[in-house]
Amino acid sequence: MFSTRPVTPASRIYWQDFIVKKTAHIIEYGVFTILLYRGFTNSGVSRKKAAAISIILAVLYGLTDELHQSFTPGREPRLRDVGFDTIGALLAIHIVWKLLPKAPAKLKNLAKNLQIN
Repeated sequence: MFSTRPVTPASRIYWQDFIVKKTAHIIEYGVFTILLYRGFTNSGVSRKKAAAISIILAVLYGLTDELHQSFTPGREPRLRDVGFDTIGALLAIHIVWKLLPKAPAKLKNLAKNLQIN
């Protein structure tokens, strides 16, 4: 939905605008990847395969989103944004695999209730 709207600055200062927008890319695609991962693992796909498929799908979706923006007035497709989307996808799987097992019990229980494990 956001990629159909013209770009509005998050800040008048370039580097602040850049940080806000690229952080949003990372968070959005991180959440998207975790949801994909959750769906695949809960349907019987192995964790490793689910992670790989989720990352690939997130990156492919990022590419198609940038393609879509090339047809939207006021938007510019940027390969750099796909890079930030990829970082978000990789970071999400890293968090689920490496950091979540070391997290406090309360956070682990939340992840278990959300079926992210």
